[in-house]
Order: sequence, then C-alpha cells, then structure tokens
Amino acid sequence: MRVTINCAMSADGKIALTTRQQTKISNDDDKKRVHKLRNSSDAILVGVETVLSDDPKLTVNPKYVNKARHPVRIILDSYGRTPKSALVLNGESKTLIVTNDSTKKTFPNADVVRSGKKEVDLHELMKILEKKAIEKLLVEGGSRVIWSFLESGLADEVVIFVGSMVIGGDQSPTPAGGAGALDEKHIVALTLKSARALGNGVLL
Repeated sequence: MRVTINCAMSADGKIALTTRQQTKISNDDDKKRVHKLRNSSDAILVGVETVLSDDPKLTVNPKYVNKARHPVRIILDSYGRTPKSALVLNGESKTLIVTNDSTKKTFPNADVVRSGKKEVDLHELMKILEKKAIEKLLVEGGSRVIWSFLESGLADEVVIFVGSMVIGGDQSPTPAGGAGALDEKHIVALTLKSARALGNGVLL
C-alpha cells in the first residue's frame, strides 16, 4: 500500500487558528490539486478530531475533476466519538469507522473496523485495508494522525502546500502534532523531491 500525507500550512507552519478553528490556506490551484489527488486515491483517512472540529465530507468535488469518484472514507476513532450527524456518515461514499477492540458503537451508513487495545493499531489497520483492496491511501489529518503515520514509518510521501500567510500563535496547531520527537534519533527525516510555485503558494 502507498500512503501519502497531504496537508496545507501557513508560511510559519500553522494549519489552523489559535482556537484550532480551520481557516482557508489553500488557493484554488491547490484545491484543484487536492481533489485530483483524492480522485486518484482508494481511500481518504482522517482522525476523529478533524471530524469534530471541521465536519468534512471527504468527497471529490466534480468542479475540479472530469469524472469524480468517491474514495472510501476512513475515520480513526478509537473510542467511537463520531457524531451520528457527521457529514462523513451521509451515505455519499463508503465509510469505515476504526475503533479500538473494546468499543462496541455502531454508526449509520458506516462499517466499523476494530483494531488495537486502546488506540488504533496502525500497522494492523494497514493489513486490514490491504485485504479490502485499498492500495493508495491519502492521509489528510489531523496533526496527531499525521505524526502517528510518520512516527510509525508508514508514510511513503508527504505533500505540503505552503500558503502565503502567517497565522502565528504559540498554541496554533502545526501539521505534525502528538508527542513529537523527544530526541534527535526520533526526528523523521524526509528527502525533498520537488518544490514548485502553485499560484501564490509553494508545493513541497
């Protein structure tokens, strides 16, 4: 399975306001790129915090692609906190809610996958998804989920759009959250493949 992490951040490395409220960072050129990327993926994955704060649909906007297909939507939700009113449960596309082994909740218009004793076991989940014929997985956040994939060595590619803005704030979230690297040996090293202007931003 190929795992691509995709996110947008400000020039100072922030992905949302200090209140954690999402703000527009991508320009129209980047939105088009993101929806084409979604359209070429088998599944889109986010964490439950993204669902709770942004309520995304995680579908492909036909405005940006010729033939829109809706990849499987995957929500990492260890303790089953996804609201039944969430847009990811609207039935527009197949949805998987991934909980831990002991969470017994069910959700409308979604299948439940259980993996892990407390938090979702990502390595086990990748094996489950491969059995479901998911070959291209797009990880879109949030910051704890992105860090988990990087820390676990499961990400093959990181694509970051840098918007022409500064958000600031000590508490404003960054693309990779979680515990982070506690020492130099836990830093996740990347190799820069390309950098190009995209509208008034930069794509890395």
